[in-house]
Amino acid sequence: MVEKQLRRRGISDERVLAAMARVPRERFVPETLRDYAYEDGALPIGYRQTISQPFVVATICELLGLTGDERVLDVGTGSGYQAAVLAELAAHVVTIERIPELAEAARAALEPYENVDVRLGDGSLGVPDRAPFDAIAVAAAAPDIPPALVAQLIHGGRLVVPRGTRSGQELVLVVRTPGGARTERSIPVRFVPLVGDEGFADD
Repeated sequence: MVEKQLRRRGISDERVLAAMARVPRERFVPETLRDYAYEDGALPIGYRQTISQPFVVATICELLGLTGDERVLDVGTGSGYQAAVLAELAAHVVTIERIPELAEAARAALEPYENVDVRLGDGSLGVPDRAPFDAIAVAAAAPDIPPALVAQLIHGGRLVVPRGTRSGQELVLVVRTPGGARTERSIPVRFVPLVGDEGFADD
């Protein structure tokens, strides 16, 4: 996976590549799909949610530019896989999920990662009581950049979020600066919607 799906497609941050190699992806997929855990694609995890494609997780992590000392917010815990990769790259990870059953399962899967705090709630609003964050990774599509998340970044902090419609988005890197948020666009992606006050309305 690391060599064929990540390095060959342009992921060059060695810390990210090493983290992706260390995290056992099969731990975060349903038992019936474990034979496909390292395939180059997203997989269903129930409740109309997915575990993201490895290349997309690596791209998000690389865009965040983590060095190891950061406090990171992971929005949209899902299976817990992205939180586990982030836990390998940062000092502490707070991850938030709106679906109780997924949050419970992720908490169990993430038990080996003592630097991860799993929360239940509206991820579009972040986790204000744990802010500010050095970096925020969003694993669900938003119609626009949630202001609450930008507000929870330190100055110079980085946010990566899929922005667009329910049917297609692009990853956007947001850097909070004294003059406001600076944005850069990355790759086209397709995520499940970020449901919440600053995301999409629930179906």
